[in-house]
Amino acid sequence: MKDWPLLLETTQLAEMLYDPKLLILDTSSAANYAEHHIPGAVHIAPSELQGGIKPAVGKLPSIEALNILFAKVGLTPDTHVVAYDDEGGGWAGRLIWTLDVIGHRNYSYLNGGLHAWLDEGHPSEQVANHPAPTKQDIAIDSLAIAEIEDFISMLDNNQLAIWDARSAEEYRGEKVLAQRGGHIPGAINLDWLELIDRNNHMRLKDLTSLQAKLNELGITADKTIITHCQTHHRSGLSYLLMKILGYPHIKGYHGSWGEWGNIDTTPIETGDHPQPSAQKP
Repeated sequence: MKDWPLLLETTQLAEMLYDPKLLILDTSSAANYAEHHIPGAVHIAPSELQGGIKPAVGKLPSIEALNILFAKVGLTPDTHVVAYDDEGGGWAGRLIWTLDVIGHRNYSYLNGGLHAWLDEGHPSEQVANHPAPTKQDIAIDSLAIAEIEDFISMLDNNQLAIWDARSAEEYRGEKVLAQRGGHIPGAINLDWLELIDRNNHMRLKDLTSLQAKLNELGITADKTIITHCQTHHRSGLSYLLMKILGYPHIKGYHGSWGEWGNIDTTPIETGDHPQPSAQKP
């Protein structure tokens, strides 16, 4: 089990589906879980991965809520988690970020999630799975967490890159989902949807091409990368991609634009940000 890859293909999961140390966690919608899910999969509602307190609804739930959640799904220290969703990786990535935050790093992401699994004819079931609860005593590992006070004074630091995974319209300030619209000064915009191959059952696009795109944008592995969206849901996928690509220093800004855009004093830019390739002498 220790050699199972972070990026897991459907055929690999099919071969190890009934391994007793496997915990398959489904972060699809409740309707999709009820209609069809991978045999043995346990459902986590996406809302259970977020605190839900306005305006920054995407912030991490309380330790008490996390203890209840991971006890309910039966997580143990030696459990190998397989995370998947029904949308191409946003919620599964948010779950993997949450596992990093609680110090559980024994996990895989099912490439393509429910779409790939069903499209390729693998078995599904409708019965809900409720494992025996486990005891939890969660401690937060802050290495994967970006808080506004950690980096607001470091926006000019060239060893820091901020990946804004929202749409271009949100980034430019044309579509406003907070008190103020725009983006964090210096942030680089790459929409999370650009990472998903809709012609290949919602799998990630070719990793070599994605790495080349990140390098071109200046989101490089030698920097500390902070990723965010509106609620750190879409940026769950950008965080996950960087994990898969082996980036050593990545953080999720769980306050995201729901926090930044609702504070009167945070610096904000609007319009397009010039990309590094356009700044070469």
